[in-house]
Amino acid sequence: MNKLSMSPSGRRVITAVTVSAFILQACTFSLFNNPINIGGGSTPGPVVEVASPTPQAMAQTNFVVTIPEPLQPGESLALAVMDEVTGLSLNATQFPMSPRDSITYTAVLPLPFNSVVKYRYVRHSAAQVLEDTNSGAAIRYRMFYVAGPSEVQDIVADWGDKSFARPTGKIEGHVFNADTGSSLPNILVTAGGAQTLTDSTGRFELDGLPTGTQNLLVYSLDGMYQTFQQGAAIAAGSTTPVDLRIKPAQLASVTFIVSVPATTVPGVPVRIAGNLLQLGNTFADLQGGVSTNADRMPIMSLQADGRYAVTLGLPIGAHIQYKYTLGDGFWNAEHTVNGQWNLRDFVVPAQGVTIQDQVASWLVGDTSPILFEVTVPSVTPPGDIVYIQFNTFGWMEPIPMWPLGNNRWAYKLYGPLNILGSFAYRYCRNGQCGAADDSATVGAAPTGRQAGTSLLSQDIQDTVNAWKWFENPEPVTLVGTAITPRPNGFLTGIEFQSTYRPNWSYYAPQAFANTQALGANYAVLTPSWTYTSVSPLAFSPVPGQDPLWIDSAIMISQARALGLTISIFPTPNFPASSSTFWLDAPRDAQWWLTWLARYRAFAVNYADLATQTGAQTLILGGDWIAPALPNGKLPDGSPANSPADIDTQWRSVIADVRAHFKGQILWALPYTKSAIEAPLDFLKDTDGIYLLWSAPLSTNPSATKVDYALEAGRLLDNEVAPLASVLGKPLILAVAYPSASGSASGCISNGRGGCLDWTELNQPNADINSVELNLQTQADIYEALLTAVNSRAWVSGFVSRGYYIPAALQDKSASVHSKPAADILWYWYPRLTGAVR
Repeated sequence: MNKLSMSPSGRRVITAVTVSAFILQACTFSLFNNPINIGGGSTPGPVVEVASPTPQAMAQTNFVVTIPEPLQPGESLALAVMDEVTGLSLNATQFPMSPRDSITYTAVLPLPFNSVVKYRYVRHSAAQVLEDTNSGAAIRYRMFYVAGPSEVQDIVADWGDKSFARPTGKIEGHVFNADTGSSLPNILVTAGGAQTLTDSTGRFELDGLPTGTQNLLVYSLDGMYQTFQQGAAIAAGSTTPVDLRIKPAQLASVTFIVSVPATTVPGVPVRIAGNLLQLGNTFADLQGGVSTNADRMPIMSLQADGRYAVTLGLPIGAHIQYKYTLGDGFWNAEHTVNGQWNLRDFVVPAQGVTIQDQVASWLVGDTSPILFEVTVPSVTPPGDIVYIQFNTFGWMEPIPMWPLGNNRWAYKLYGPLNILGSFAYRYCRNGQCGAADDSATVGAAPTGRQAGTSLLSQDIQDTVNAWKWFENPEPVTLVGTAITPRPNGFLTGIEFQSTYRPNWSYYAPQAFANTQALGANYAVLTPSWTYTSVSPLAFSPVPGQDPLWIDSAIMISQARALGLTISIFPTPNFPASSSTFWLDAPRDAQWWLTWLARYRAFAVNYADLATQTGAQTLILGGDWIAPALPNGKLPDGSPANSPADIDTQWRSVIADVRAHFKGQILWALPYTKSAIEAPLDFLKDTDGIYLLWSAPLSTNPSATKVDYALEAGRLLDNEVAPLASVLGKPLILAVAYPSASGSASGCISNGRGGCLDWTELNQPNADINSVELNLQTQADIYEALLTAVNSRAWVSGFVSRGYYIPAALQDKSASVHSKPAADILWYWYPRLTGAVR
């Protein structure tokens, strides 16, 4: 037997040599870089150079709104025009409305032709009260396309501080490409302040709309389809069906050239923050009330003359709102000479255009900028980026700092300092504040480090003594084991955590490269939709919580480019938990019909994504779905009352999926004795089993790897092998064991007499102090399971579940990212596939 020592630095070298060029070119630079000139190939088509976008012609727009009851004495009504680039709650412009009668108010606004205005209604009482939907959901904004002088008729259903009973109806329909007739996914549809995104069939549903005529608007998040709107009549208790066809937009080359103030630190990245997806807008409610994310914004190139430039392909006719920034749409964003936020806008012309702008100031008022300099631990992984996060109205979105080399980072904060006074800040890795924290400011709501504004410039120098969950990465000694290479087709995989945040996709290329470096040949992505209501059932993608269609498509493309076989495992999000969802559901006949229809749409959506992106496998089911199986049981053990024909229904779902996807379809079945012995005839219609394995291996704290391996082998032979034999289909073992004491028992105590679900230890969930970190236990379990699998030819693959994409953390979760268990995989995976002998 040979011993191989794997040091923390060795693990970091694996990460460093595989770190994506995408990360490096975007974020690794010197403050004293030589200027980079615009170069490369020419863009076809004429280009017009203008000093700045020509001011748009204005159209008088009359907003008429009906409110649910007369205002009280002293109250007033306003129309708030929203600024999603700065932040919906941070820079709205309010226009007072005049009464037409006791419940009808009007306001006339001059708005640019061909613009899309985002707005909502505000009642001023003792406090400012925002409108919400009939179901009590907050209204982010309404939308109106300004095609010319017009009148907008709206109905306020509810106020945030009171509810009203009123008749409602809904709109259902599909959105198609007007030129090709193809269905369009990921299109925003809104009416009455309610919003939703279309699925792969172009389907959408807006429920709970007040009766009357609502303005129905269809909007492409990236502007690649022309905005469309029409009135939709809503009748009480009825569904208004609509099929909408929108025309694709062509791209025009737009070059932005900007001069920045002389006070700008030379060579730092200047970004463009804007209202489209490709300009950093996430269309989500992020921390602190912002919607843009710095990691998703285009970075401009420094020119020889000191200006910055970037050329983008933007959709002709798209209404663009944008600003220049050294941070995001709020922090270090440009201001006018009068100290106001500077939000620029124009409509993309049919011909290419060069726009020359000048930033008047990054500063606001008389306060001076603050330079933050920080030295971080030498164990910081070389591909990591250090971020700074500020607390004003609460912790906001983290901002990437500027690397100085030798584990030193800097960031100069220019504004908006006029609104701060004293404030808090903290440092974290890869934008994951609350997970990959400075050990002095840990968690979702720490006090933070303290700073204050001043008339004099400040240089704050800090040291991060340790990173939480990466304080002192443990070395690992691997004991060489004789490993029999498996036949071609054996899968060695990583399943990525289903929790999602918009900046995670920025770190996906590095995660895929690290996966490849482990010797894995199989990547399982877990995109999600969210259940926002159990009754009436609402299940659809929610920006900021679920990856958008384009985000998933890009990640699949990145993983495939590294030669990884791709599987899509659609996984729902729940506001509380899947247990609460099932227990709260009415589960009557009509509810089950709706639930099955929505799951079918969910599955077909990702079948279409798999087809369009070239993913090879689709995984249906999951451990959360047990109540919807034949003889299904609720989490408390009582009957779920699933339909009598549920097996037939599942066969129908699988048949529908096959009509959209010709690849392999697996069923994710949780390993429990009752689950694998249940008579699930529909499994015969799948191509194999993805066995979700967190089985108890020993309750003895002194158990060894040998003990774990023997018990795993017994369970596989006695309980799993008969299922594999009966089905005659491939079986993949998908493993999830947290790096925590008690993990091998299959029950980590929740302190209330029950067991934690392994996902409760995932980031960015709050740490559970009663659970003890134990990295070695996880590594021992992995080695034992791989030993058991190696001697059982009928097991077709091995997958590690719960990989945390954005950062290496040696935490209590099941993620193996940079843990000793990853070193076990690094040794075993290439030997199982025969890549190393």
